[in-house]
Amino acid sequence: MSSARRNQTKRSLEPFSALSVGGAVVLMLAVLSGAVLALRPVERRDSTQFWTFTRMHAAIYEPAIERWNAERPGQKLEMTVFSIPALERRTMSSFLARTAMAELLEVDRTIAQRTFGGPLEDIGFVDLTDRLAAEGLLDAINPPSFSAWTSRGRIFGIPHDVHPVMLAYRADLVEAAGIDLSHVETWDDFFAAMRPLMTDADGDGEPDRYLLNFWETHVESIETLLLQAGGGFFDAQGRPIIASDANARALAKLASWIGGPTRVAGDAPDFTASGNALKLNGYVASCLMPDWMCDIFQKEIPQLSGKLKLMPLPAFERGGRRTSVWGGSMLGISRTAADVEQCWQAAKHLYLSPELARQLYEDGDIISPVRSNWSDPIYDSPDPYFCGQAKGRMYIELADDIPPRPSSPFTLLARARVQEALMATAQRARVEPAPSIAELEAEARSRLAAADRAVRAAMARNRFHAQVLETSP
Repeated sequence: MSSARRNQTKRSLEPFSALSVGGAVVLMLAVLSGAVLALRPVERRDSTQFWTFTRMHAAIYEPAIERWNAERPGQKLEMTVFSIPALERRTMSSFLARTAMAELLEVDRTIAQRTFGGPLEDIGFVDLTDRLAAEGLLDAINPPSFSAWTSRGRIFGIPHDVHPVMLAYRADLVEAAGIDLSHVETWDDFFAAMRPLMTDADGDGEPDRYLLNFWETHVESIETLLLQAGGGFFDAQGRPIIASDANARALAKLASWIGGPTRVAGDAPDFTASGNALKLNGYVASCLMPDWMCDIFQKEIPQLSGKLKLMPLPAFERGGRRTSVWGGSMLGISRTAADVEQCWQAAKHLYLSPELARQLYEDGDIISPVRSNWSDPIYDSPDPYFCGQAKGRMYIELADDIPPRPSSPFTLLARARVQEALMATAQRARVEPAPSIAELEAEARSRLAAADRAVRAAMARNRFHAQVLETSP
């Protein structure tokens, strides 16, 4: 080998000379694996991928997808069902890495709000605001139902549902006691009327029954009730409103329900066998009931059929809101979709269909957010489980009044901090002889101020959300 050749070879190996043998092996493997991946043929999809997180929804969509594929041979739509954690991981990793994924995604609120963490132009879903406005869908769909899928005034999903909340109460116990609830307007009215049900038959010094299923561990219920009371966690611009007067007043009320001498609430956890047994035995006389929860009760506690009735939520103040909202999902289009217009048409096919809306109510007790579907007589059908009430129509009559709930990627943190504030306020109600509502409100205000500071501190560490905090209210 010539001297020039040897020198050229030596220079080409210089980058490796500083590596250990193991490091050199790792580097060579990385180069080889990259070459293999580069030479692999790119997978070509001849279909639009649709991901969802619930088998109940998927079963309803299947016939509609079959019709879509039969009518549009070149626009095949394929659906895959994932668990919520799996769908969240796939969605977030694809959005953050800007890699291709499913074109259509049905996600719940937990996943959706995490995607709203950066500038609008970096959100992984297509902005649907202008399309919705151009086709008149902002009015055709129940307007408050867009709030959970909206960030900084832009809408990124079609609402799947409304999910108004009513109160389900043990009509058998109420009527046997001769209690009249027809004139109840507020929570104070309700508890005063129901008080005769809090008896102590076994003589242990504690009531055998409580009037409402609610506890400080019921995180979703805490948010539901704060929203009903005019509070919440964030405003429409994403700024924290945790330390608001409305939240302080409501939290003091909730603390008095679960602690101290005025306690009226008991803990019968939802979605558990033990909680279902407590409900069946009458340990709690009423429960918060979003429309979808009706289906859960009928499937998990069939023995309560004919023993429950529904009524609008009692208001926190006279003339106040008689409903709230709990849960929800949306259908969005990924920014990586090759044909956004085709995806838009497929999304409307699945979410605006009167036939699918009817099936959704029949299978899941969920009312449609599309106003034109509300005339379907299916919503007027009496439900034997709820003593023959036409519950669908009752939920629809409350749909316009569900409270807005602006989205934020910091919602889970805010929930946790507000839950801690309620726990501390309720503890004061338990340890003091008889704190007044005013004293509990002062405690709640102090605890909520600390919660607000904690959320603001977390937001301040995010370059984008630090700018949100600086904007004027």
